[in-house]
Amino acid sequence: MRNTLLLAAMLATAPVFAQQSGTDHAAHHPAPAASAAKSALSDAEVRKVDLDAKKITLRHGPIPNLDMPPMTMVFQVRDPALLQGLKTGDKVRFSAEKIGSAYTVTGIEAAK
Repeated sequence: MRNTLLLAAMLATAPVFAQQSGTDHAAHHPAPAASAAKSALSDAEVRKVDLDAKKITLRHGPIPNLDMPPMTMVFQVRDPALLQGLKTGDKVRFSAEKIGSAYTVTGIEAAK
């Protein structure tokens, strides 16, 4: 009888321990989804390329890491070389960050 009560008590607390262990683990390690969202690429269409001003106008989908909905807007570019070969109408995937007060394209590639 005593062994049965001990076994029942162990089984009753096992799910609680598993939940606490998972919570503690998550608190010490960033979730992979959060890291993936920060580096995720957004879809866009090039509306204008301004090489002299080092800017690009994109009609883009949501940008999760900036909590930005779809819209058309002008971005600075971190590296003017990113603009080489781009033209109005190109479908691209890009990453952007807010650097200072400017929304800045940090990477861009042709959409596949």
